Amino acid sequence: MDANPASSATHSVRAASPAAAAVPGGADTSSGPRTAGAPATAGPVAGDGARPTLEASRRTLLRAGVIGGGLALVGGTTLAGGHGGPVLWRRPAFAGTSASTIPEQVHLAWGDDPATSVTVSWVSPAAVRRPRVRLGTATGGFGRYVDAEERTYVDGVNGQRTVVYHAHLRGLKPGTAYTYQVDIADGGPSASLTGAAAGTSTGTFTTARQGRFPFRFTSYGDLATDKSWTISSPNAYHAVNAVERFAPLFHLLNGDLCYANLTFAQQPAVWRDFGVNVARSAANRPWMPALGNHEIEFGNGPHGYEAYLTRFSLPSNGIPGLVGNFYSYRVGSALFLSLDADDVIYQDGGAFAGTDIVPPNGTPTIPGGTSRYNRLYTGTLAAGPNGTLAPGGNRQTRWLEHTLAAARADHSIDWIIVQMHQCPVSSSSTGNGSDLGIRQAWLPLFDRYQVDLVVTGHDHDYERTFPLRGFDRNTGREASGATATTGGSTGSTGSSGGSAGTAGGAVGAGGATVDTLRPRPVVTDASADTFDTDKGTVYLVLGGGGTSGPTDTYGATSTGTRQGKVITKRTAISRDAKTGAYAKSPADAVEDAVWSARPDASGHPYGIAVFDLDPGTRRGGPTTITVGYYHAPRVQAGDPAPDYTLFERFTLRRPRRD
Repeated sequence: MDANPASSATHSVRAASPAAAAVPGGADTSSGPRTAGAPATAGPVAGDGARPTLEASRRTLLRAGVIGGGLALVGGTTLAGGHGGPVLWRRPAFAGTSASTIPEQVHLAWGDDPATSVTVSWVSPAAVRRPRVRLGTATGGFGRYVDAEERTYVDGVNGQRTVVYHAHLRGLKPGTAYTYQVDIADGGPSASLTGAAAGTSTGTFTTARQGRFPFRFTSYGDLATDKSWTISSPNAYHAVNAVERFAPLFHLLNGDLCYANLTFAQQPAVWRDFGVNVARSAANRPWMPALGNHEIEFGNGPHGYEAYLTRFSLPSNGIPGLVGNFYSYRVGSALFLSLDADDVIYQDGGAFAGTDIVPPNGTPTIPGGTSRYNRLYTGTLAAGPNGTLAPGGNRQTRWLEHTLAAARADHSIDWIIVQMHQCPVSSSSTGNGSDLGIRQAWLPLFDRYQVDLVVTGHDHDYERTFPLRGFDRNTGREASGATATTGGSTGSTGSSGGSAGTAGGAVGAGGATVDTLRPRPVVTDASADTFDTDKGTVYLVLGGGGTSGPTDTYGATSTGTRQGKVITKRTAISRDAKTGAYAKSPADAVEDAVWSARPDASGHPYGIAVFDLDPGTRRGGPTTITVGYYHAPRVQAGDPAPDYTLFERFTLRRPRRD
């Protein structure tokens, strides 16, 4: 379990009602300048024995909840801002409803049943007396109002309060187009779709149909923002437009949503710019997220997820204390699962202090080398056969096994599609690589229950595997020639790097054999474009959302054999004796990437995957998902919009189970 149960993030939930008193409000904005297994532990891991002594200050940090994990800031980290008392003891000023209550950052998510339930969420610059949504249809006009639930949290580093509302629309008709309007409940309706300066507040959506039906969904990860925050870029704006171009029923966002933990003195402001950008699409179709390592923030909840869990209301997994961290929902003949891979991975990629950090809200200094590491935060795994790990007491993995088993016992479900952030398979040499933790804990379950498709992000590129089933043991080797980096997750491309290999494509390979549980391809024909997923799972790296740090350089040996890095142990943290800064070690092993079918090394690192599911027409007959991956070049501010062009198209196929 997590060693940091306390948090400086103050979180509350209430159901809004006409009689509810106004509560403290605060803008989700910032006026400051912008800047470019073992149970989880919160302290640093030193690779060379040099580490800060926490002792009493550690107790204070744990109490205040500011010990975290993967971002490194170097070169002086006293942050701008006032220095009052710890936020735990500071009560935000009482604020009634203000004139500045125009809803912004409006976004949709599926409810527990996408055929009958959708959640409308938005951020308000201040609290309102009766937040609600007015629901209607294109033919019938507006009808009933639905009151919204209020969630708030106080950022544990800068003390800003964020107010979020969630209106749960239930009892909807399947396959029906709806329109809605967020109501400020202070005398009139909200601004129109085009009238709100900071984001949309009206929109439309269509519920899923019941039974087998054709539909489209899209996916990418690692979006960032279109503003000047760390690792953001103008491509993030165009990536949202790409979703609208392909007009899916819903979109999968595979973690690392906005990278707020790279600018932690202004985390709420980064989240705001992300929310305003995606609202241009997410107000009109559900965007279903997965947790990534850059959703792990200093001070915000016992696992750093408070900002994410406040902003998103997601289908329930039925586990108290973990609702929203991982979840599933069904659309037609497909079951979708969103997982939090930080629970099982070895890489330490969350918020990380490269030097001492002085929070602007007056909470204690975060010592250099402090890292938020969430591995096994839902419980320990047990030893399994052949180097694998069994669910044991890990609540997420137990839930995963139960959910997969139930899906394969239900003959009205044909497809199982898994969404997560980190990669079980990736051959990027400038990115993170593959993580053995996922291979040990989850790939045996994916094999056993014939998961059809797994979509990830984490490495900022595109790569498709052959269908995989089973694994080969003792095929890896110790890595050599890589150097530690000062960031948390994306290779040599920027300040968030955490496991970079040798730049330029070649990955150093050293001595001893390492058991990487290398996934085994069941098809190796590079020209094949149709794959039977009842015989093997296809994995896609879809990390080309919109960051400024592409990782589309791929590993190879000196003889040209494709090669990938593998992380097989917790990332070590070491201190530079000259500079005093802390850094994380890279991946510790390499393997021949026999599983890799097609990476995108074309120089167009951004992209979106478009999935068209055809349920088939006869019992027991074939059902297919046609996949098109469209890629785009990097653009600079002021450049024309990039053209997303087709990189490849392929088909997944399996027999219907009815």
